Amino acid sequence: MNSAHPAPGIDSADPSEQRRALRARTIAARQALTATHRAALMRHLEIHLGELVARLAPTSLGFCWPYRGEPDLRAWVTHWLAADSARVALLPVVPHQAGPMEFRRWIPGMEMPLDRHGIPHPAHGEAVVPDMILVPCNAFDAAGYRVGYGGGYFDRTLAVMDPVAVGLGFEFARVDDVWPQPHDRPMDWIVTEAGAFPAQPRNMR
Repeated sequence: MNSAHPAPGIDSADPSEQRRALRARTIAARQALTATHRAALMRHLEIHLGELVARLAPTSLGFCWPYRGEPDLRAWVTHWLAADSARVALLPVVPHQAGPMEFRRWIPGMEMPLDRHGIPHPAHGEAVVPDMILVPCNAFDAAGYRVGYGGGYFDRTLAVMDPVAVGLGFEFARVDDVWPQPHDRPMDWIVTEAGAFPAQPRNMR
């Protein structure tokens, strides 16, 4: 992977506080991107994502509706679906109580209500386990660990599913260490505008 950098301005010895500060900093940087800069980053990210997905050839693909400046994959997924009628795109549905998410089929243009976080989701449909899940990262490290929003949804989901987990983010969110917790599940791959990188287990770095 490319060289990472330490998270500046985060001096607390408390990992939870470190992760909160890192999350806030990277979300702010992401939301501050200009439309032109974001579009340029997305063009490169989509190229690398397309190459990885073509190589691993999933039939069912879970992804996330863009939230707080995350990479917007809707147009890319629509193009991926159009290339093969056997392909299925899926969106997560957040449970009302602590537990794993389920994924339901998404069809471009379908009507979707907002969940309690204000994110559109398929209200009905059969639950499907994706072959691959594209997981947004507020921050990430070379071992494939990520900082999400602190709810643990993806960790609980990946604990009971066995898809290929691909973390998506921008290079400015790469850091030396995200201080993973015992329950955290690492990604198998990280994709950014710089490339597609297999996770490097800590004992091999």
